[in-house]
Amino acid sequence: MEAITLARLRKIAGRSEQELDLAEAALLIAAEEYPDLDVAGYLRRLDELAEGLRGKLPEKPDLEHAVAALNRFMFEEQGFSGDTENYYDPRNSFLNEVLDRRRGVPITLSIIYMEIGWRLGLPLEGVSFPGHFLVKLATAEGDVVLDPFHGGVPLSEEDLRERLDETYSDLRGLNAPLERLLAASGKKEILVRMLRNLKLIYLREQEPTKALTVLDRILVVRPDLPEELRDRAQVYERLECYRAAAEDYQRYLALAPTADDAQDIHGHLVELRRVVSRMN
Repeated sequence: MEAITLARLRKIAGRSEQELDLAEAALLIAAEEYPDLDVAGYLRRLDELAEGLRGKLPEKPDLEHAVAALNRFMFEEQGFSGDTENYYDPRNSFLNEVLDRRRGVPITLSIIYMEIGWRLGLPLEGVSFPGHFLVKLATAEGDVVLDPFHGGVPLSEEDLRERLDETYSDLRGLNAPLERLLAASGKKEILVRMLRNLKLIYLREQEPTKALTVLDRILVVRPDLPEELRDRAQVYERLECYRAAAEDYQRYLALAPTADDAQDIHGHLVELRRVVSRMN
């Protein structure tokens, strides 16, 4: 079953951004933790949520009213909200759990928010804003930035700069390039950010085997990320899988030969190869 799920994820990750099914990919990632997960059933639940909202909308609602209705439906009627009490609970990073518990972190709530909106024709886009994932909507008057973690509230430029100050307290007052920070995120980028959150949770909880699985999934979605290869090599070492660690360090150096730590990694790789040779 695991091999089938992984093969399906690899197939989806190989598609174009337009064809990639974000919700299905996120659920396939969750299936690693929940082997009996009914992926199709949870996709139907998203369809049902969208249909429930569709019945509350006029035939051709304008964007402002459609977003207001989405916020009311998702956060008031359905009871979705940000998990402020147990923010780092791994369940907040699994889409099935967020759909069941109605609690999540910014990125998983944003995925559900976008998936419902997309089914209704809303041109929503994810935004990998520093420290807190957001959603934006292009309108005739400009982009509207929304925060699904806080009930879909729209954020002003002042709000966004305050959040930057909170995230980068040592850079308070910096005139950050908001346009660049508010660039739309591709679906693969969204999946990688969700997985990175989960990786950090497992590393902090001293669960290297689960962290390794997450890193494997990151590299299925984006096999060209050198820092993830380096991180996986470090986890392999913790698990005493030295040959696999050496292979990942070698790939890291091939992809990032001028990285700040390249010289240190190269020296470490030489020592690691000696360890591997003594194992033969």
